[in-house]
Amino acid sequence: MRQGLWVFAALAAGIALGAWAGDGHDDVAAILRQISILGGVWLDALKMTLVPLVFALLVAAIGGVAERAAAGPMARRALALFAGAIVLAAIYGLSAANLALDLFPVSPEAVAALVPSTAPPEATPVEFGAWLRSLIPTNVVAAASQDAFLPVVVFAVVFGFAMTRLEPDRRALLTTIFQAIGDAMIQIVRWVLALAPLGVFGLALALGLDGGGAAAGALAHYVAIVAGVTFGIVVLATLVTLAAARTPLLVTLRALAPVQVVAASTQSSLASLPAMLAAALGPLGVRPQTAEFVLPFAVAMFRLTSPVANLSVVAYVAHVYGVEPGWAEMAAGVAVAFAVSVSSVGLPGQTSFFSSIAPICLAMGVPVTLLPILLAVEIIPDVFRTVGNVTGDLAATVIMDRRRDAPTSEAPTGEAPP
Repeated sequence: MRQGLWVFAALAAGIALGAWAGDGHDDVAAILRQISILGGVWLDALKMTLVPLVFALLVAAIGGVAERAAAGPMARRALALFAGAIVLAAIYGLSAANLALDLFPVSPEAVAALVPSTAPPEATPVEFGAWLRSLIPTNVVAAASQDAFLPVVVFAVVFGFAMTRLEPDRRALLTTIFQAIGDAMIQIVRWVLALAPLGVFGLALALGLDGGGAAAGALAHYVAIVAGVTFGIVVLATLVTLAAARTPLLVTLRALAPVQVVAASTQSSLASLPAMLAAALGPLGVRPQTAEFVLPFAVAMFRLTSPVANLSVVAYVAHVYGVEPGWAEMAAGVAVAFAVSVSSVGLPGQTSFFSSIAPICLAMGVPVTLLPILLAVEIIPDVFRTVGNVTGDLAATVIMDRRRDAPTSEAPTGEAPP
């Protein structure tokens, strides 16, 4: 939280100083323009970890999911429920974000403030046949070097499932190797993010110099769009819980309220787990054997708001740059959003922001240049992310408990890192 506040302060200071220098202080502006180059260097340092990080995490996550699915019927049903909910949430997120941007479009002033003079070209429509062939990389290394991220994800998925067919000792060895690679990449990202205030300050200087005070208004518009769309999934998850709980309306709402307050204040699903267990075992009437298995499992594996918020961010950036992804690109975005939702579980907030959203941008042909700036204001939408996640966890637990064929007892499996 403290790091997020420092990054936010660096963003505000950079925009303010850049706007002041750009308003007739040419000598200072020339100096600040050189300092702003540090922001680009910091962005490149983040991008260099992207392919190995997501590839390693995705392969390791598939191995972990396969092991959990083999643990018992309740685990398999929970995974199926999580997967279906994430796909539906991704479709909702992309649709709701595009609708919100149609109703409240990005203003020309905001575009001028956010988009540098060297903006990337618009994405060109891709024919279905060419898109289908592009999914299979003839050279994975070349695809990664050209930012063709979807073929890399496809290869990672195929590799991960092939790994699950190996003998247990070999599968365990490979899983350990890819987990270690992912951990090493996460450490590099943490080192880079430790310099986030300086990097964001450099990027914000360029924003202030080019866009002046309009950049602040553009970021406020972004926060409103992403937070609004993410709040929508909170409402939907609450309605699902109300429908599945079969308890009086006020009882259910009173059960959810303390959990959502804890989530909003801590911005941590794990810290909200005791409150979720209290709500499930108390007012919601969930059986102990279900609550004590599904809730920790959901905290470890289920991020309902991840595809919603991530696709909202990508949709906003696409509108800023004037990129209009076709149906094939949007389908690719939903697929990658699903994949990174699983593979990024357990990452810290600032780390997961870039590593989760950048692959979706690359799959949809959307520039990633704005992501570090948007990371600086993520502390606001992140509140809605966490509230939506814990509400979705409770909804999934209630649905699992209300199944007539739910077992009367089943030992929980080991948890993945939260």
